[in-house]
Amino acid sequence: MKKLVLILFIVSTNFNSYSQINPDNIEIVRDHYGVPHIYADLDTEVAYGFAWAQAEDHFKLIQEAYLAGNGLLGKLIGLKGAGADFLTQFIQSEKIVNEKFHTLDEKFVALIDAFAQGLNAFAIKHPKQVLEKKLFPLTPQKLLRYTQLQLFISNGADKLVTGIVNNTLSWPYEIEQDTKGSNLIAVSRSRTGSDETFLTINTHQPLEGPTSWYEAHLVSKEGTNIIGAAFPGSPCLLTGANEFLGWTHTVNYPDKADVYALEMHPKKKDVYLVDGVAYKLEKFKAKLHFKFLGMNIPIKKKFYHSIYGPTLKNKTGVYAVRTTSTTNINAIEQWWKMNKATNFTDFYKALEMKALPGYNIGYADRNDTIFYISNGKIPIRAKGYDWTDVVPGNTLKTLWDTYYDIKDLPQVVSPASGFVYNANHTPFKSSGKADNPIAENFAKEMNFETYDNNRSTRLLQLLEEEERIDYERFKRIKYDHQLPTPLQYNFMDLNPLFEMKPADYPDVSVLLSEIQTWDRITNTTSYGAGAYASLYYQLRPFYDQLGEDRIFTHQALYKALKITKEHLKTYFNSDRIQLGDLQKLARGAKELPIFGLPDVVTAMRGVPYKDGRIKITHGESYIGLVRFTPTKTYYESVISYGNSRRPESPHYTDQMELYADFKTKKMSFDREVVMKTAKRRYAPK
Repeated sequence: MKKLVLILFIVSTNFNSYSQINPDNIEIVRDHYGVPHIYADLDTEVAYGFAWAQAEDHFKLIQEAYLAGNGLLGKLIGLKGAGADFLTQFIQSEKIVNEKFHTLDEKFVALIDAFAQGLNAFAIKHPKQVLEKKLFPLTPQKLLRYTQLQLFISNGADKLVTGIVNNTLSWPYEIEQDTKGSNLIAVSRSRTGSDETFLTINTHQPLEGPTSWYEAHLVSKEGTNIIGAAFPGSPCLLTGANEFLGWTHTVNYPDKADVYALEMHPKKKDVYLVDGVAYKLEKFKAKLHFKFLGMNIPIKKKFYHSIYGPTLKNKTGVYAVRTTSTTNINAIEQWWKMNKATNFTDFYKALEMKALPGYNIGYADRNDTIFYISNGKIPIRAKGYDWTDVVPGNTLKTLWDTYYDIKDLPQVVSPASGFVYNANHTPFKSSGKADNPIAENFAKEMNFETYDNNRSTRLLQLLEEEERIDYERFKRIKYDHQLPTPLQYNFMDLNPLFEMKPADYPDVSVLLSEIQTWDRITNTTSYGAGAYASLYYQLRPFYDQLGEDRIFTHQALYKALKITKEHLKTYFNSDRIQLGDLQKLARGAKELPIFGLPDVVTAMRGVPYKDGRIKITHGESYIGLVRFTPTKTYYESVISYGNSRRPESPHYTDQMELYADFKTKKMSFDREVVMKTAKRRYAPK
């Protein structure tokens, strides 16, 4: 291990020509909840401190993420890491990053280099925490390779690769895609009735893992003063607010990835035809690792590259995957420039980089500008093809390489209605009816969503229910946890459940009556919510039996109710259960009853836990409530567990009670306010 420390020190101080950071110039201030407030003169110094703080709280997770992005995860965990290792080599992230590195802003390169220095310094000081020595020293290129993998996955392209490998290419994407989504709301002063503009950051990411959130406050003398959250390993914040403006994301679902069926030459091996012209497939071998009996056994997996993109063979043919996430490496740079924006013009200019391949954006600022866009790098596709299915890979007509301008995407700026919102539903319902983008104005090949869901239905109802939305009402809307009537799932119709007569089904009448008389509010003490949740988690085996209309029959529901009753009898010796007794917010030894269900505004979704219960894994993962006045910005927030993933840390679970009680903690942009409650101050060394 001493040899590793020496190697890390030598390489990390000489691997490039960027300025070395002096940690004595950086101050990390930890508040009562362990959130790091990082102060320095330069943005690069703040990035170094941000890396150090992240490593203190999440070093293992950061390493696992970067191992995956650099094709090394299998060396640590064996076969379970092979999928990620294959994908990062399949999309040739190393080659793409090297070829496009020159396109990055020099200031941004210096920033991510400083971030890498911070992580390398932490590894040097804590060598026993290093998981795989081949990962170090980290470089800007290694950081960006991980970003390429994450964005490829976020575009849904990994599912297409899986479909090719398993001979199961099919559409649409996985069922229930919207129940794990997020919400955004912005309300202007015309509706707040005050000098305040509101923004809610309401992400529904996984509560654990590489795409869960880490909160921080970053401050430099170069104009940075921003509070928000990032995925561990990110050198800047991905959602949050500075003193002038704020933004948040929800996942959107336009067509962001395509599959091409290549036309192979009838006689020549690995030769494909495009408009009658022969092309040779480029052949590659991904190097993977399989851990067996403590030994790492290297294996190789063939893949190819065609003019359409990374390519695979299966029993039915040869297929290529093409997605915009592999066409540039500037996504994190764009997020950084969004961090640095001080007005809507600057922010919109950052969006015009077209570096983020997807994501809805909700925005608000101190000038009372509110804004929504279904953002993305959307290719301009040829008409006359069904882009929702496998498209022909035998003509240059289908080989897109141009993209719509940001101004040509569905968006709303400062609408007369005074609000914008999104809950992973159609962008053509993003404000009041008169302010919405018109679907017919956008090419059908973009394939934007056209559906509503329960969250979007409920949010619109609440936003239009009363003219004035003061701050207390704004918070009630954000924390609403009631399903609408009728139900509005976009992947199934459960409304027949409420048409069944309990007298016709006496053996499940108690359960059915409990659901039908329920007020649809998902409180922890609700028996109706407990009954409905118990049934909901028993429905998955029935999805494949639904017809094209996706409507549940009474017969199918009766079968599911009987299974639900048996589950309740087995584990709880009752036909009835409160929601909070069924589902838990759990981390380590701490368990709390928790509100919410899939696709309510305060969405919660879980997996089987112990003793027949459900453990929440996705949902209200990071919440930020922002108020902008003409001269000051107010910020309050909460995270699902705590800001550290180290079980020994007091901040491993210290926000759970706040979270479960619909409460937040106040954050401040003002250094004097931060210092009054500071629990620890130190340099990152």
